[in-house]
Amino acid sequence: MPDLIEGAVKVLRDGGLVAIPTETVYGLAADADNADAVNLIFSTKGRPAGHPLIVHIPSPKEATDEAWQNILSHWSRDVSPAALSLAKAFWPGPLTMILPKAKSVIPEVTGGQETVGIRCPNHPLAQSLLSQFGGGLAAPSANRFGRISPTTAQHVREEFSDAIMVLDGGSCEVGIESTIVDLSRWDTHGPVILRPGAISQQMLNDALSKAGVIVPKLADESGNHSAPRVSGSLSAHYAPKTKMFLYEKEQLEDLLKSHTQPASKIAWVHFNDESLTLKKLDSYALTEIILPDSAQLLAQQLYALLRQLDQSNYDVIAFEHLPKGEAWDAIRDRLGRAAVGSGII
Repeated sequence: MPDLIEGAVKVLRDGGLVAIPTETVYGLAADADNADAVNLIFSTKGRPAGHPLIVHIPSPKEATDEAWQNILSHWSRDVSPAALSLAKAFWPGPLTMILPKAKSVIPEVTGGQETVGIRCPNHPLAQSLLSQFGGGLAAPSANRFGRISPTTAQHVREEFSDAIMVLDGGSCEVGIESTIVDLSRWDTHGPVILRPGAISQQMLNDALSKAGVIVPKLADESGNHSAPRVSGSLSAHYAPKTKMFLYEKEQLEDLLKSHTQPASKIAWVHFNDESLTLKKLDSYALTEIILPDSAQLLAQQLYALLRQLDQSNYDVIAFEHLPKGEAWDAIRDRLGRAAVGSGII
């Protein structure tokens, strides 16, 4: 493994790309200080120009305020007490912070904005690479733009064949992308989640409160378009090639009639609830896929499941709406964007 890390470091220093494992999804990494290398991410993924990237940073040996300050100050001109508190509470981990960018941060990373997204991933292979590389790595998900994010090394190979060096770190533990919290408008808005993930608003607020950081009263966001652009915020994203719709139980038969033909091959993805049985739907060619009742387990399995369904040549995926509650919010966000991206709504 040391030789593999050394080889990856050389690729990155030479301006190349390396697919790296994190606890969330695999990332397509490049030297965040090298404009040509960052542009290579965009061309390889087919990612729209101006769509900001997240910079991944190494974890300090001792997670003190001073250590985090030293690392973050290379990327941000204003490292606030809130940022330091959240770094100590959640890093390494599935949290991205949007901060005012330092002057030296290249516009290719930020999409030309005055903010930058920073994350410290919680994966030993990623941390070993970052430590030996000695800098930040810009790393969006290692897939074609808008498609299903990869959670195994094989998923990355399916996307890019052998064109990209891949560090195989096994299956991703979290399985969906990091929470993105905006701290760049702290005085007027406080901490604002721009993309939900495993770290919830309540967890953020609890950590800040425990650290004695006073959270400003949140401003009314209605009609406010001042939030920074961030990764994963487009309406169509994370999408399978197979048409997919989301349904409530009472809607299923009507939606099947609207979106399928009599001979359609349909993946019926739902929770194990006997209130709706195949007997009511016996006129359709359905294959049942039962979902786990745990939001954490579903998050781990979601992208692998969508990829498997794509490869099974279904005509339509009918995916049951998720339960209410904060634990399901991040998965609900991904599924909604995936349905839009599949082209059925």
